Amino acid sequence: MLRWVEGTVAGQKRWTDRLYSLSVNADVKPFEAGQFAKLALAVDGEMVARPYSFVNAPRERPHAFYYITLPEGPLTQRLAGLEAGDNVYLAPQASGFLVLSEVPDGQNLWLIATGTGIGPFLSILKTEAPWQRFKDVVLVHAARHEEELTYRDCIERLLSAHAGQMHFVPFLSREKKPPALHGRVPAAVEDGRLEAASGVPLSPKTSQVMICGNPEMITDTTEALKRRGMRKHRRREPGHITVENYW
Repeated sequence: MLRWVEGTVAGQKRWTDRLYSLSVNADVKPFEAGQFAKLALAVDGEMVARPYSFVNAPRERPHAFYYITLPEGPLTQRLAGLEAGDNVYLAPQASGFLVLSEVPDGQNLWLIATGTGIGPFLSILKTEAPWQRFKDVVLVHAARHEEELTYRDCIERLLSAHAGQMHFVPFLSREKKPPALHGRVPAAVEDGRLEAASGVPLSPKTSQVMICGNPEMITDTTEALKRRGMRKHRRREPGHITVENYW
């Protein structure tokens, strides 16, 4: 039976009317960048839990979680109402395999996210591993509107700290606001716009790709990459594509 760890809210940031970041102090077991925790609150006498990726690096405190509120969501609506000092519950141990220790070596690393799927990639980028293992690292963040391209201060700090090694490509599907690319990520993989925007080759000879976000984007991007000769990575059959559906 799962025993919950009681955490204390350190703060809450509201990015848009639906996007929030929750900071929590909690004594949970060490995790690997890219993993997720289960957050829970009591709803009508029962614990309601959902998985949320750590945005903070393993060494950073407090823990941070990036989430979107759902109109009928029994948990997210309550999470959004939490304030500093309130309690929230966490599973004692993290889970998930969207981690660099599961990814084979390559010349370049692509981190492709939609929406809140950028969270685990920020955690990974705050560690030393990607910069030690890969010559180039490309972060792709796709959203509908410009205001949803969040964590820009964090991304700018990473770009400054790893100038020449890190590349950032934002996408907008509902607005045209250069320098963000317009449209969907899979189409930009197909027509070469993604490579052109980053200046980094995307191929089975050079690349490892991690994808996190909505299932449709993951499926379509994976298929576009397969047409380039890339395949899903499995421990028994090393490949190029590592994915995690975000709902």
